[in-house]
Amino acid sequence: MFRNFFSTLPPVVKNLLIINVLIWLVMGFVPVLDRVFNNNLALYYFSSPAFRPYQIISYMFLHGGFTHLLFNMFALAMFGRTIEMVMGSQRFLFYYITCGICAALVQLGVFAIYIDQIQALLPDDVCRQVADEGLSLLRRGYNYSDPDCARLNAFINTPMVGASGAIYGVLLAFGFLFPNMPVYIFFVPFPIKAKWLIIGYFVLELVYGITGSADGVAHFAHLGGMIFGFILLLYWRKKGVFSNHWFF
Repeated sequence: MFRNFFSTLPPVVKNLLIINVLIWLVMGFVPVLDRVFNNNLALYYFSSPAFRPYQIISYMFLHGGFTHLLFNMFALAMFGRTIEMVMGSQRFLFYYITCGICAALVQLGVFAIYIDQIQALLPDDVCRQVADEGLSLLRRGYNYSDPDCARLNAFINTPMVGASGAIYGVLLAFGFLFPNMPVYIFFVPFPIKAKWLIIGYFVLELVYGITGSADGVAHFAHLGGMIFGFILLLYWRKKGVFSNHWFF
């Protein structure tokens, strides 16, 4: 059954699944490569010594754990296959990568606000020291005893990983193109229209992001993927890319 399902997946979704799963397996079974990948391919803040421009793309192919990977890949397989068939493979890949990049930039932009607020409380030389030396502390399992320095170091030198921003863009596309399509989700005994499900996800992520709930999750990256996905879809609809018969 799984083999039949996998064989029916369109090429971009299928290859994204393979790449993400293979990277996760390699990182899980080869500890040396796990460190190399996290140190070089995860996304660091701009002022971190570990930041590299290509991380804006590479971060979305790394995942922090099996549950993180499972949710993202399940959503990609379930919803991405339909969206790729509607958009075409080239446009879908562009959409997916664009949502992932915009998600990262939004999250880093939010970090910039937090970092600016913390730096206003600290001397300039201390801020420079945290940015330059804090990375090595975190990689050894330590952080600063001063709470402001510790928070600043966490924002600058803690990497971000995961395809969630791109995946939330895919979910948004499904709700945009098929707003009245019934969707079944776990633990809910009745179907929910796609548009209400996506609106619900958006509101939850917004609340979590503003309140700081579920700390350690890049909620603003999720929102960034959805917002910029929505803007791109509106632009394409205005250009006549999508035909009316695709809407339910």
